[in-house]
Amino acid sequence: MRRKILFLMFTLVFVGHGFAQKFEGLAMTPPMGWNSWNSFQCDGVNETVIKEMADAMAEKGFKEVGYEYIVIDDCWQIGRDDNGYIVVDKEKFPSGIRNLVEYVHSKGLKFGIYSDAGTKTCAGRPGSKGFEMKDAEVYAEWGVDYLKYDWCFTEGQDAKQSYALMRDALHKAGRPIVFSMCEWGENKPWEWAEDVAHLWRTTLDIDMQGRYDGDIWGNHLGWSDIVDLQVGLEKYAGPGHWNDPDMLAVGNNNMPGNEARAHFSLWCMLAAPLMAGNDLRSMSASDHKILTNKALIAVNQDVLGKQGFKIEDFGNFEIWQKPLSNGDMAICFFNRDTTNKTYEVDWSKIKIKDFSGDYKITNLWENEIVGATNRKVTIEIPSRDVVVFRLSK
Repeated sequence: MRRKILFLMFTLVFVGHGFAQKFEGLAMTPPMGWNSWNSFQCDGVNETVIKEMADAMAEKGFKEVGYEYIVIDDCWQIGRDDNGYIVVDKEKFPSGIRNLVEYVHSKGLKFGIYSDAGTKTCAGRPGSKGFEMKDAEVYAEWGVDYLKYDWCFTEGQDAKQSYALMRDALHKAGRPIVFSMCEWGENKPWEWAEDVAHLWRTTLDIDMQGRYDGDIWGNHLGWSDIVDLQVGLEKYAGPGHWNDPDMLAVGNNNMPGNEARAHFSLWCMLAAPLMAGNDLRSMSASDHKILTNKALIAVNQDVLGKQGFKIEDFGNFEIWQKPLSNGDMAICFFNRDTTNKTYEVDWSKIKIKDFSGDYKITNLWENEIVGATNRKVTIEIPSRDVVVFRLSK
């Protein structure tokens, strides 16, 4: 009898584990793509916009440097049918989502969609609570590659259980889908979500106006406030499981070039998902140059999968380090002040981890070799801007 009980317990655990898992081998580097919300929100998103964004991503060099996901955020769904399956808003998407997925795939890109763990989405559309398996089946049938899963209208729900439900449904549906949790860091997902999702939001939403400090409006945070909240989270990130400080604000509402450059650089240092949120069709040359900087993207996408961390903090001036493969490392000098800063870099005195011997120094924004670490170097860091070096043996 005891053997039968033990065997039954083992069977239940084993079977449960078979379904209680996310898809492995996905998001081995931070996902890169574009999301509709920051530019189009609910009223502006539609089939034509999504197709034109896919066109722009394929034609303007974004695909070449690693961007691959086109993600529809909220407001693509309008109800449920008599069997409980989600109904697409036909006014916005007259050809249906499956045809749109096929169009995105025809561009060599991947398709992402949005839902919510609660009864309704943040815009009041139907959520997935109680319909997790039906929604997962539909996403798999459509050929979806990525799911952003929000946390509105979830009163009384347990985050761990709610997100595990959708994880299990996606896995059971059988199509490998990157699972992006968006519960704003309320339940410290970095401590428990590695086996649930491929990425998880760590904070409230980024300020879509591109401003940087203070709680600007509602629950939105400035991008450098969000950076502060990433300190100490680096130990939880790695291939297949990433801290997500929210979408990029580069190109939104005339964000200044210095802010955009610093913001993008810190996201790359943080091994953050790089999800653009601007209008790819009409962006400025400056924003395009920032978003497609191959040297910074290589830092973000480095296969070692280490999140950067702060090694020096002088108030309005900080130094960050990101370990890279082959013994390389990226060092970011971040001037948070509103005035320019001149700084003499004495490599022997900076608290760089695992620093030994001499390194070649490459300025990643200027794309030039500026010397080696056996000599001091003086740098000029503009107001609210960065200098980023790659150190190579």
